[in-house]
Amino acid sequence: SQFLGFAYKTNTTVRDSNICSTVTCDVSGVATAVSDCGPMERCQGNGSCVLNAMCSVTGSTVIDFVGRVQSVPDRCGYTLMGSLLFPGLQLLGVFQERRRKDVSFLDRVILQLEGAGVQISMEQGGRVQLDDKVLTLNARAQLVHGIELSRDQTGVTAKISVSNYTASILFDGYTTLIHVTGTQTYKPKDFDKIVVPIISLSSFSYFLCYLLSHSCEMQYDDTADSTINCDTTTEWCNLLKQAPFTACNKHINPEPFITACTNTLCKYPAVDGLKCQNLEAYARACSHHSNVTMESWRKKTSCREAFCKDRFCSAHEFCGERDVGEPSCLCRAIFASKYRSTGEPTVCQQSSTSIIMANCLLEDKSIDYSGLHLNDQACKAEMDNLTHMVMFKFNSNNTCGTVIMANNSQIIYKNTIMTQNVSTYGLINCHSPVHIDLSCCYTQPDVKTVAIEVKHSSVIQEITSGEWNYNLTMKAYTDPDRMNAIQTSNDIEMNQKIWVELKTDGLDERMVHVVTDSCWATDQPSPSGSLRYDLIIKGCPSPTDQTVKVEGNGLGTSNYFSFNTFQFSAKTGAVYLHCRLELCVKQNNACASLCSHNDRRRRSATSKYEDENPAFISMSWTY
Repeated sequence: SQFLGFAYKTNTTVRDSNICSTVTCDVSGVATAVSDCGPMERCQGNGSCVLNAMCSVTGSTVIDFVGRVQSVPDRCGYTLMGSLLFPGLQLLGVFQERRRKDVSFLDRVILQLEGAGVQISMEQGGRVQLDDKVLTLNARAQLVHGIELSRDQTGVTAKISVSNYTASILFDGYTTLIHVTGTQTYKPKDFDKIVVPIISLSSFSYFLCYLLSHSCEMQYDDTADSTINCDTTTEWCNLLKQAPFTACNKHINPEPFITACTNTLCKYPAVDGLKCQNLEAYARACSHHSNVTMESWRKKTSCREAFCKDRFCSAHEFCGERDVGEPSCLCRAIFASKYRSTGEPTVCQQSSTSIIMANCLLEDKSIDYSGLHLNDQACKAEMDNLTHMVMFKFNSNNTCGTVIMANNSQIIYKNTIMTQNVSTYGLINCHSPVHIDLSCCYTQPDVKTVAIEVKHSSVIQEITSGEWNYNLTMKAYTDPDRMNAIQTSNDIEMNQKIWVELKTDGLDERMVHVVTDSCWATDQPSPSGSLRYDLIIKGCPSPTDQTVKVEGNGLGTSNYFSFNTFQFSAKTGAVYLHCRLELCVKQNNACASLCSHNDRRRRSATSKYEDENPAFISMSWTY
């Protein structure tokens, strides 16, 4: 909506294809009849015209000063008002998508003061910024570069006065109302100098794109929402022609607001209080333009006050309802689609590694970021309070349980994002577990041998479990046939494959078999050390380590597995390998662990372990 100014002379008629009315003056140069005032003006009868005009921007719809309706087709910034009445002032509206990529909503309103070189941004959640500074506002007007700024329960208001004219701009996070009032007196001696404010037709040919960080040209066409019933929507929007709204109909034509309502709700789902926001826009416009209040409209429509007026979300979020009645910061559709297709970016640097995640996507899956940690449970996520992005990071000074491995040309750092112990209520879990692997690969600067030394050539442990008494031996080998046992004097290269056999003596293979349930490494002798790296989980290779292979598990009184040696990042000293074994009463090979090749996890095992006291055995190596 844009004001244009035109000078006129005695006995002339000014016409233009872009002007919505004609101004005619008599020989005295004084406007004397109602028709001599502008379309939004009212003649006082004393040679003056009173201007009382309003433009409304609701969602993606602009209702200009003369009631014409236009829909914003993209995510751009548009000039909403520029006038010779307010020199140096440009009012811009910036539109962004929400749940759908092809429907935009008014996201913020910007006042640009060209003379002062400043920008005042009225944003979501009632936040107002002067350039990069956040202002603290209340109901008492605060003068900022000649503009009165205030904030109350209805939203943020900016008011600017020049000469006899005042522009009041209200923004409540969804709708902006631009209300221009003033009085112009015409005198014969001034008619060569007068600039009469004429309201222009709101045409997008007069809107100017405001440069944003992303392209305005990109258009989207989402699949139609099959849950939307446009007939029901139209019936709802037509409430604006029924009581109590009829009290306002004679002051403000409801048809443009009904059109704005149906244009949006026939394409966009009626969520986040959207149905009520369209009605509220009309009620607000009526109250500001004509001082007519309709307090009973909320009761009739069961509409409550806007619930997002104090909720601040980041640039890639908008405030909506995740659960009924609960305001939350939700991901914008274009932003979310990018993350869902590419995943969270892992940033690998020479001395540190980090992964950045969007908290709004985590909340979509009911994941509380504060309950996540890396291999080391002390390493938790940090969230940026402005961007609401969640970051995990580790470096050489704080490795967070990172496992370092090597091959012929690369050094690989591995870690895992996981949840803390899941809260349970009876037999159910309230949240799904999280398991996100992250790794960084670096080219080795040179070729050298990193040697490890097995502290003991073998470990033997005597086990008593119920009626069973047996010896359990853990022994490491350099070959798959398990002929060349590693001795304490041997040096083993890092990332070299070794085979570990778990063998029992004293068990009857015809009655009972041995199942290796799990094996893991720690940096401490205790199997419950804070740094833990899994090799075998529930009888199957860990999905995070593709070097692990398990052979003969549950098929006899011995089995073995292989893996590539490693060390904990930036840790010196020993690595301790722990295994948990259980006895299984033999029943037609039911003790065997069946693992899927694709997900490397246990598919099924029909046996029930009879051993109530599983055996633990540990060995270690050092660098």
